[in-house]
Amino acid sequence: MPIFEYKAIGPGNAAKKGLIDADTPRDARLRLKKEGLYVTDIREKQKEGQRRLQIRGVTGITTVNKQRMEQIAAVTRQMASLLQAGIPLAETLRMVIEQSPDKRIETAFRDIREKVTQGMPFGDAVLQHPAYFTDLYSNMVKAGESSGALEKVLGRLAGFLQAQTRLKNKVGAALIYPTVMVCVGIVVVAVLMTFVVPNVTKLIQKRGQDLPLPTEILITTSNFLVNYWLVVLMGLLVLVIGFQMFINSDKGSLAWDRFKLSVPIFGDLMRKQSMARFSITLSTLLRSGVPALQAIAVTRNVLDNKVLKNALQDVHDRVLEGADISTPMKTSGAFPPTVAYMVGVGEQAGNLEEMLERVAATYDEEVDLATSKLTSLIEPLIIVMLAVVVAGIVIAIVMPLLQLQRT
Repeated sequence: MPIFEYKAIGPGNAAKKGLIDADTPRDARLRLKKEGLYVTDIREKQKEGQRRLQIRGVTGITTVNKQRMEQIAAVTRQMASLLQAGIPLAETLRMVIEQSPDKRIETAFRDIREKVTQGMPFGDAVLQHPAYFTDLYSNMVKAGESSGALEKVLGRLAGFLQAQTRLKNKVGAALIYPTVMVCVGIVVVAVLMTFVVPNVTKLIQKRGQDLPLPTEILITTSNFLVNYWLVVLMGLLVLVIGFQMFINSDKGSLAWDRFKLSVPIFGDLMRKQSMARFSITLSTLLRSGVPALQAIAVTRNVLDNKVLKNALQDVHDRVLEGADISTPMKTSGAFPPTVAYMVGVGEQAGNLEEMLERVAATYDEEVDLATSKLTSLIEPLIIVMLAVVVAGIVIAIVMPLLQLQRT
């Protein structure tokens, strides 16, 4: 009889692993289910020359990208509609599997449906697939299950995911044109310096005349790039790797995030985007019935700036000690005074979720304005910089030609 290695979740979400003998993986799962264990990974123990059989509950991917978020938002809205129509959760998941927009999502939902039919809560089942579902998603689903309003929570969650995608797209779209301009400019300058300039300067140097200083600088730079381009490439690669290692460290990441917030205009945009994300996330979690402390902890993981994450962690700790939310927000210095003030008003009036939604709407509009401002500043700045570089190259080439005509 085959022997299977398994990993499972026991009572109280305790992780457990071990060995079990059974005829098939399905038999092994059924036996473990009777013991109160929900299998997340099971494989046949490998024998000599025998291939392993592996049935995994997770995809192996641990981050949610933008495309997957858009797909999950659409599927979540579909599930909300089906549940509102009175269709049971297991049947809803089966219909989602049949209409899945992606093969990997279909595989994930098949695994989720199997776990749900075995008795695992839907919120715990989705958490087994971090490539598609975040802690925020799982916590909101758990709150919906416990309150008996899963369909409403899923509808709210779908709207939240779509709003987050739109917010990211605004900033990304604003930076596309400047990025393309910079790349084109670098290519143009590289072609001029490695192909055009060497041919022109050879003609000038054959005359044996004294060259102007700008021309000599241009020739030296061009020769260096032509002869040592591999060194330049390796140097850039080392810088990139070193910078990546720096920002991956705790101190480096904190210093880099603090620097980004201090950059004029760009830092202001990042802060406003984070405030919009913070407000709508916390509001959505609270409206879905997630406890305040848990909602703050989940919201902290949504933010992508370590300075703001640390500030929100301090808020969490202070609330745990008995303080309100607004007071530590005011003293942290990381949150704009307006946000802390409106949170305080919402706490006193008992409508914190509504106040947070107003803050999110306000900052969403400000992100639009800041994005337009950033784009209107960067585009002419890049054009001027490229024009100066190209004009400098042209002038350095033309100056000796003019001297040659005079002689």
